[in-house]
Amino acid sequence: MNTAVSVRIPDALVQQLDNMAKTTDKSRSFHIQKALEAYLEEQADLQIAFDRLHDTSDQIISLEEMRMEINV
Repeated sequence: MNTAVSVRIPDALVQQLDNMAKTTDKSRSFHIQKALEAYLEEQADLQIAFDRLHDTSDQIISLEEMRMEINV
């Protein structure tokens, strides 16, 4: 199922979107959906990174220890 969503986008960004749609022969909706998917995935990855950064039980090793572990 698809749901229609209304957003306000600056004219300059719409122009870029229209140019991309014309160049690729894909719809505005296609490009907006792909951009939103990429953004949400990036945000999820960022949240994982922040969670790991603040995880006090996560072991911290030095660069030298890491190199020895991977035999570099």
